Amino acid sequence: MARLNVNPTRMVLTNLKRRLQTARRGHKLLKDKRDELMKKFLEVVRENRKEREIVEKMLMDVHSRFVMARALMSDTHLEEALIYPKQKVTLKASSKNVMSVEVPVFEFSTEGQGEGDIFPYGFANTSGELDGAIIALSEVTPHLLRLAELEKSAQLMADEIEKTRRRVNALEYVMIPNMEETIKYIVMKLDENERGNLTRLMKVKDMMLEQAHQYKKKMAQGS
Repeated sequence: MARLNVNPTRMVLTNLKRRLQTARRGHKLLKDKRDELMKKFLEVVRENRKEREIVEKMLMDVHSRFVMARALMSDTHLEEALIYPKQKVTLKASSKNVMSVEVPVFEFSTEGQGEGDIFPYGFANTSGELDGAIIALSEVTPHLLRLAELEKSAQLMADEIEKTRRRVNALEYVMIPNMEETIKYIVMKLDENERGNLTRLMKVKDMMLEQAHQYKKKMAQGS
């Protein structure tokens, strides 16, 4: 612990006690924030793990269906079938506050005439496996966006937890002990000064009493 470089006066002592009280209150609030953030972070991590398993399973299904479609169709027909999409996808990104952390929220919408608009081709020269691949790909999109939300939220919350942890440690192990040590030092110095002043006053009193006694003695001798 290091002592703060301050003058040992009563005004400084009062200010330090006020700062120490504020630091202790801030330390408690930051610890509560860190603990609550950690709880939210673990919830996000658990949901992220579940969502990732779902996405990986769905993407494997999409990939296998595309592989089958490619095996049943020529490369030229497959590229022609997918080159001009019929639907337009709009992505809206916003944010929400979770324990002072702005986490992302993604929303998407599609513009088209109906459910069949997910197929950008006619059905004459395509296989049923390609239809299944397109349907599976459209179903995995919301999960991909949700996974992106969770991944980014976990990253931002982890960064905030680390910042809060450093602040808690700085208060707990540096600032508060330093202020307590400084307060103890100032109190000791003030007590020492007070004892010194009291000793000097007692000496002055003894000197005045001695002078008064000598004066009375001289007066008695003169009479």
